[in-house]
Amino acid sequence: MNDALYSSGILRLAAEIPHIGRLDRADGSARRVSRLCGSAVEVSVRLDGDRIADIGLEVKACALGQASASVLGAHAIGASIDEIVAARDALAAMLKGAPAPDGRFAGLAALESARDYPARHASIRLAFEAAAEACAQASSTTTLTTATG
Repeated sequence: MNDALYSSGILRLAAEIPHIGRLDRADGSARRVSRLCGSAVEVSVRLDGDRIADIGLEVKACALGQASASVLGAHAIGASIDEIVAARDALAAMLKGAPAPDGRFAGLAALESARDYPARHASIRLAFEAAAEACAQASSTTTLTTATG
């Protein structure tokens, strides 16, 4: 195991993923799979307006993917859809050399050491990509329900 890549901080995050399991009555859900390594993350969300009221995570990924999901799970409740999308984009940029995200998802800085391992980037991005997709789905479902209901 590469100590620079699998630091104690990453391993700690991977071991402490909050909100494990699907939500019973999710407004939206999305599953993302890395073709390269087979890692998979499914995110289900319940919204209150444009903010995440509850989140469920099913994570079958390497320690890096688990660590990313852990940061998401720890800080997603209360986040707006725009914050989730911004975090997804900031994470992708960080992996390409940009500064780590600040604010609510600053914990993603623990994954900066993975920059030099592009084969791992897809697994790291899964949780945030699935969360953004689940939020978009939930938002359109909520809008349709409100408009027709």
